Amino acid sequence: METNFNSSISKTHPYCKPNFITCIAVFLFGLIFFSGNTFAADGIKWHPGHYYQLVASAKTHPAYLMNNVYKDMANTPAILGVQVRYQWGDIEVGKGQYNFASIDKHLDEMAKRKKRLVIMIQTKSFGKSDTYVPSYLRSAEYDGGVFSYAHYNKKTFKGEQLKLWHPKVRERIAAFYKALGERYNAHPYFEGIGMSETALGDPLQPITSAQTNGFYEGLRQTLQAARDAFPNTMVMQSLNYPRPIIGPTVETLKQINGGLSSPDAFLQEPGLFFNGAGYPGIYTYYPKLSGIIALAPTVMHQNYRNTKMDGTGYEPTISEIHTFVRDKLKANYIFWTRDSLYNDKILEVLNSKAIKDKLPTGGLIDQCPSTYPACDRN
Repeated sequence: METNFNSSISKTHPYCKPNFITCIAVFLFGLIFFSGNTFAADGIKWHPGHYYQLVASAKTHPAYLMNNVYKDMANTPAILGVQVRYQWGDIEVGKGQYNFASIDKHLDEMAKRKKRLVIMIQTKSFGKSDTYVPSYLRSAEYDGGVFSYAHYNKKTFKGEQLKLWHPKVRERIAAFYKALGERYNAHPYFEGIGMSETALGDPLQPITSAQTNGFYEGLRQTLQAARDAFPNTMVMQSLNYPRPIIGPTVETLKQINGGLSSPDAFLQEPGLFFNGAGYPGIYTYYPKLSGIIALAPTVMHQNYRNTKMDGTGYEPTISEIHTFVRDKLKANYIFWTRDSLYNDKILEVLNSKAIKDKLPTGGLIDQCPSTYPACDRN
């Protein structure tokens, strides 16, 4: 998780850089005149509850991993499906050329078991990756397509992020979502699609205020493109930082009938809980949005190990994490990362009487979001 987004952090606010208020003004301006709101009148698929999030190796569908997943699902009725993470370049293997084989395989296996599939599209890399964007995007036509960002305050490479301010990059990702939607929106067991976290990263080479503005305007347009492509499917944005863009992004999610996710469930992370003067943290939004939009946070590997990102907290129990996400974040969906070190403990909680007595949601909130035209529970 990237918690800070520029090396020139303003002294007046811990998560606000100079000229960033300009970005927010542009972002809000776009919201005022936003008129997309494209959705189908016959409802959005709605099957809230507990889901596995699979480790990266699940993309290639190795039998030894998936057979264990299927066994866990068969023995744990509370697990309603799986979320699988894909990099953009895993699927678009050439310009306009798509390899859907892995998604198709997972979807077929879920449908056979009457379980659901959610996918998360990664457009931000953590470390070196040749496939997180299609290779053609790195050409001069797209100004290289990506920029490198650094470990905060270290100026050493950490990963890459899309140049969403470039109009041709936006066109290509919109075409990508359109292709996905044409194939999967109507499938009854394709439950949802999500976008990777909003944190911009700390650019290794400075970017301008106009580019920063364009990045978050591009994010808004990408969300609209995804909703247009998936009118009957949950469309989620994973939202964490920077704090000034959280409020406007939440408003966008309301307007497009979107869902809110977050890349972590830290029980004590100060920036996520921040509720003082200035821009509140993402966790303060969840209870206010209960019953309004879909709420679908993720529990990641690091959340099992410590309550704070820097490791200065403590190792929580799975029950503590579950209670926090259920009661404080008011989750409709929880995506539990399948971690071999903690999986037995996760299954113990999901097989507890308290959860089994409240199937299919396992005690999570079942209320249809008020922004949805209707909820399709078939």
